[in-house]
Amino acid sequence: MELKDTIELMQSEDYKERFKAEFYQVRTRREKLIDLLDRWNKGELSFEPKCSFEMLCTQRDIMQAYLSILRERAKIEGIQL
Repeated sequence: MELKDTIELMQSEDYKERFKAEFYQVRTRREKLIDLLDRWNKGELSFEPKCSFEMLCTQRDIMQAYLSILRERAKIEGIQL
């Protein structure tokens, strides 16, 4: 899924659909960050990041924790992700 695929969900009147969009957006961004970190480790980036590798790893970890919270909340609220 790409971020553009969540536009319709984000515009929904139904909070459950907006919740799904939020989850999918964070998951997509985390996956892209993981890919960036992997390419950085392999020396395959076409640019030099200004942030430290450690800062981006922390961001990845926080995004993972946020996704875990969203998954738990989805279970409680009966939202199928």
